[in-house]
Amino acid sequence: MQRRFILLLLSVLVLLTMSLPTLAAGAESNAETYGIWTLVPPIVAIALAFITKNVILSLFVGVLSGTYLLQLSNTNFVSSLILGFMDVISYALSSLADSWNAGIILQVLTIGGLIALISKMGGAKAVAEALAKRAKGPRSAQIVTWLMGILVFFDDYANSLIVGPIMRSVTDKLRISREKLAFIVDATAAPIAGIALISTWVGYEIGLINDGYLSIGQQVNSYGIFVQTIPYRFYNILMLAFVFFTSYFLRDFGPMYAAERRARVQGQVLSPGAKPMVSQEATGLEPAEGTVLNPWNAIIPILTLIVAAFAGFYYNGYTAIMGSGDQNLISLLKTSPFSFPAIREAFGASDASVVLFQAAVVASIVAIAMGIKQKIFDLGEAIDTWVHGMKSLVITGVILLLAWSLSGVIKELGTAKYLVNMLSDSVPAFLLPSLIFILGSMISFATGTSYGTMGILMPLAIPFAAALSPDPNFIVMNVGAVLTGAIFGDHCSPISDTTILSSMGAASDHIDHVKTQLPYAIGVGLFTIFFGYLPVGLGLSIWVVLPVSIVILGLGVRFFGRPVEVETAPAGAEVSLKSV
Repeated sequence: MQRRFILLLLSVLVLLTMSLPTLAAGAESNAETYGIWTLVPPIVAIALAFITKNVILSLFVGVLSGTYLLQLSNTNFVSSLILGFMDVISYALSSLADSWNAGIILQVLTIGGLIALISKMGGAKAVAEALAKRAKGPRSAQIVTWLMGILVFFDDYANSLIVGPIMRSVTDKLRISREKLAFIVDATAAPIAGIALISTWVGYEIGLINDGYLSIGQQVNSYGIFVQTIPYRFYNILMLAFVFFTSYFLRDFGPMYAAERRARVQGQVLSPGAKPMVSQEATGLEPAEGTVLNPWNAIIPILTLIVAAFAGFYYNGYTAIMGSGDQNLISLLKTSPFSFPAIREAFGASDASVVLFQAAVVASIVAIAMGIKQKIFDLGEAIDTWVHGMKSLVITGVILLLAWSLSGVIKELGTAKYLVNMLSDSVPAFLLPSLIFILGSMISFATGTSYGTMGILMPLAIPFAAALSPDPNFIVMNVGAVLTGAIFGDHCSPISDTTILSSMGAASDHIDHVKTQLPYAIGVGLFTIFFGYLPVGLGLSIWVVLPVSIVILGLGVRFFGRPVEVETAPAGAEVSLKSV
């Protein structure tokens, strides 16, 4: 299939050479010169993502198709292909040379190293075990698992590999199905990491936001825009609420109800013939045997990260304002340096890419010092662990570079301008957030990754939204639709890394996890459209729509969900675990 697609792509390139004889330097604009061909890079990236399910290949070929088009006006087919390939490298180098982009990559990698240190010291495991002791019944066990997933907010991989293994013995004892455990773990991994103020996701998300606003000529504080999108991240918020409601009311639907009834009545936490996945991913980061598990080994480094980040936001923004020449803001910071307006302005002027990187470095140093003092590891082992954690996120850096490169090609071709001219009169503004959410979910479902989907859609969504409406909140709303739509599709996808890791962490059969989770994800996704994006698209206030949608969701679970049987297996009967 992939070979056929590549041959088809080469055929398209040949046809481009034959059908665009009028391309020439000096055209009024690339959007007018290339016309519909400006859509080739994003369409190729999206189509190839569906076919190959490989986001790196998809983004690379998307960039190559764009650089090929840009070269085609001056050279022949073969030369354009060679020069286009060389331009892909140039775009990647230019992206990496940008100080903002470099800061984003560094802070993502550094937070990965910090997570590895915390895991190696047993801090995350200690926090999880302390919470697990509070689980006394099916309701409290599920709520504790949900709460634990929220507390491990800084990384979706860490969430999947920490929460599941710790809670598994507790949920097995209380006859909660492995499918339900995997669902709770999965539903509190990417959804919470995607909206957390500090996480491994933040750098990537604000990088895309920054680039998208630059494409429409606006210099904004991208971290501030990121914070503004949080109320519009309906799927993330509603999914977290849905997990709580099903856990608190002990009511479920469809295949999940059958799994819970089987576990509760028959004591079978795994379905007959299940093949549970057992995680091997965290082996290198597990605390050494004999390590005293101390929750402060997680709490102190994470608090350091948070405090250092917020202090850094203020100091970095304060320094920027004092050197800006804006006398009104300078006077505000001098007279009332810690007032809310002063703090707001300082945070708005800060460089989030630099601050988060600095905060992650400070937190990593604190974690290393704590581990050495407790003799958990020596300096050499600490550095090795830190580097090991960074390696796990190198793939994120690759995706970042290709996403930024695709964004650059799309901008130079004038894709956004062409789309705006073509569609601004044919797509009602109120439908755009819903359409972006749906498109994002389709791409991420096919590719199994949120990151690549965000990279493909963000450069198109921001210019398009800005053209349909000058309202800044409308643009923010559509940015939120890109980010949450990508997570929705990823949550549904059986090839998603977090879906697989959740099955591993919970030791659930992967197919059983997907089958029981999919109806829930689709249901909340539809709820997101009809009770979220359509109302706000029509002009209703987010501060009305969001709480009302949460209340309606809770009532739906309570009155339409089926109560799980409270009967248990006969006294003394063992819980059936099948093969683990």
